Amino acid sequence: AIPEFLNGFSEDIFLPRLLKRILPREFHGEIARDLERLGRDINSSIRDIGLLADSPPTLTQYSQWGHRIDTLHTSEGWRKLKTLAVTEGLVSHNYNDTRQQYGEYSRIYAFAKTLLFVAEGRVVGCPISMTDGCARVLELHGTEEMKHAVYDRLVSSDPSLAFTAGQFMTERPGGSDLSLTETVARPLDEKEKKTTGAKYLLDGFKWFSSATDSEVALALARTGDPALGTRSLSLFLLPLRLPLPTGQTPTPSGVLARRDVLVDGKFPENNGITIHRLKSKIGTHSLPTAELSLTNSLAYLVGPLNGGIKTISTVLQITRVHSAFHSVGSLARCLNIARSFANVRKIEGGKRALRDVPLHVSSLARVVVTYRAILGFAFGVVHLLGQTETPSPSSSSSSSSSSSPSIQARFRLLNPTLKAFATFHCVPAMEECMAALGGQGYMEENAIGRLIRDALVEKIWEGTENVLALDLLRASAPARSDGSEPITHWTRWAEDILEVAARKRIDGMEDGDENVKEAIEVIRDVVKRFRWIIEVTRGNETLPRQTLLIFGHVTSAIYLLEHAVWVADNGEEDALIHFDAFARWTIEGGVAGSGLRDMVTQFERRSKSRKEKRVERDRESVFGRGVRSRL
Repeated sequence: AIPEFLNGFSEDIFLPRLLKRILPREFHGEIARDLERLGRDINSSIRDIGLLADSPPTLTQYSQWGHRIDTLHTSEGWRKLKTLAVTEGLVSHNYNDTRQQYGEYSRIYAFAKTLLFVAEGRVVGCPISMTDGCARVLELHGTEEMKHAVYDRLVSSDPSLAFTAGQFMTERPGGSDLSLTETVARPLDEKEKKTTGAKYLLDGFKWFSSATDSEVALALARTGDPALGTRSLSLFLLPLRLPLPTGQTPTPSGVLARRDVLVDGKFPENNGITIHRLKSKIGTHSLPTAELSLTNSLAYLVGPLNGGIKTISTVLQITRVHSAFHSVGSLARCLNIARSFANVRKIEGGKRALRDVPLHVSSLARVVVTYRAILGFAFGVVHLLGQTETPSPSSSSSSSSSSSPSIQARFRLLNPTLKAFATFHCVPAMEECMAALGGQGYMEENAIGRLIRDALVEKIWEGTENVLALDLLRASAPARSDGSEPITHWTRWAEDILEVAARKRIDGMEDGDENVKEAIEVIRDVVKRFRWIIEVTRGNETLPRQTLLIFGHVTSAIYLLEHAVWVADNGEEDALIHFDAFARWTIEGGVAGSGLRDMVTQFERRSKSRKEKRVERDRESVFGRGVRSRL
């Protein structure tokens, strides 16, 4: 028998039940039907289009006459996938009519579709994520002209009008360290240089420019003294071609060939953008990523002058969530394939299917526990994102975990944590799915190899685990406005769920009941001690990554517990499975890492050792004794 792709929604092991809990009843039916339809399309027409997108983009830099033209060619499949992403509402569902209809749950709807689209989307979620982030920034900080000319098209569901956005941040000297940005912005009018929407000319070199085939991009550039680092950076909206299409003018497809034509007698049609080469990457082969330079490129100030880092943070908070969904969506597809294969693959002379072999099923069960933990965590953070964008009138009180201050604080803490935690756990679980297919798993045709290669980018894009661990420490600092501690809001939320769970008694739990009780006590202990963990970490530069992994583990466990309690309250017959997943994740861990108690014990051991000795031994272990860095 040949394994068949399962419907990514209706036949998923966890997603349908999770959304049934999160979505209000009046929204659930319509959204679930649309997701089931999309799940069918993913396995049929969209999969066929995805295969066409496997041809990588190419760049023609010179014409036959030796003129520089910088024409970017993308595959037919890639262009169709971008069109489908627009029509499916992967961006537009977060805005306009859908937000008005579903409120805070519009984000749940859009990200559920994004999750399914990952399976055959060939990382089209990259430009979609940056389009989403750009739209939100313009919604918050853009001028009326920007909103009319650009924002309305970023959030359009009409592919003949819709824009996508790129993100031009990374430069050669700094990588993730934006303080070393070299691109310079010069105002066209000194009197208006502080005004949002003011025109500037940008000059510089962008080292990683993803979604080079977009219509606009957000770019950071220096507008003050370089010695000020990130405090002299501003954010700009950069058209990739001039003039921008207006009104009902159809959106051009792909980057136009460079010509020596001047728009309004001033600016070149390609807006001074020179594409030097396309990046040769381990994965994300369908996505055009380029090294490019900007020469007198017209751009428009977004947000306050020299306030670029704070303004761009809105984009990063959204793209990090998209990054996490790419990770967990890739794992969902690999698990889909492995489960289907286990149903048809026979061993022992055809007498037993793999699904009946305890050792094989045990390995997949560890993958499933990991998947449940990351998926529940991801949708918990997405719900917080939706609540931050559509606050309810009753959320002004600061006395509960449903208050606006609590929601904002928890989202800020969990945003970098989710992104790093998902990338840490998903790729090892995907590798386990590959091994579950034996030799077939290593074949390019079944897509697991491509999904792993593409998912690896999330370990780097929008911050490595180390960079995000440092961001978690910044996010946990007391608020400057009122001195409130974000950890206090998170602790109150966790304790509320633990209090309800401690009163639960599930019939038929038997010995598993003790495991659940033990897991709840482990969680309770870590929640009580987490403020101490943060304080210790602030004084030890070797501990932030470990702290992030503990925080991600305990938070994802609490989301699993919250879901299990809901299942039990609704009288569902499989409540035991959900409580068991919570207990296993807490006590044993998943495919990567270990259980929560072991993680905290290791943290305690590390915190008691001499930091200076540890740092010195790390350096000697990596570089050898007596070797000093030459950087």
